[in-house]
Amino acid sequence: MNVLVRGAVATGVAVATALAGYAVADAHHADASTALGPGLVTVNVDIHYSHFSLSALHVRQGTTVRFLIHNRDPIAHEFIVGPPSVHALHQRGTHPAHPPVPGEVSVQPDDVGETFYTFDDLGKTEFACHLPGHLAFGMIGWVTVDP
Repeated sequence: MNVLVRGAVATGVAVATALAGYAVADAHHADASTALGPGLVTVNVDIHYSHFSLSALHVRQGTTVRFLIHNRDPIAHEFIVGPPSVHALHQRGTHPAHPPVPGEVSVQPDDVGETFYTFDDLGKTEFACHLPGHLAFGMIGWVTVDP
């Protein structure tokens, strides 16, 4: 019986530790309350299981963000950030690759993509993956631009 109790306690501790670690990691990615900038800042975004590691980000107006997109999936993704007109162009997800255009990058499996975007307009700016089915799966987020 003592062995069973110790086993149950060890299992409980392992589960609690795993859940606490997940909560800390999730809080790290979800904390978008601190505005980044001004100037040039780098933001790392992981893609895993067709989800971005962050869904919200705050920057100060005029900040240029260097996005490093780490695709940890076995399939290709894209990272598009910009105004609604840019997203309207990509909604069909028919672009197999993106040229070096600010705010647009294609990322192959197990690769890292890089793009820069300057946030001049106040309010919210969308980022998303528009490849077929990816947006519906939840590959979307928002950058809030503060004065």
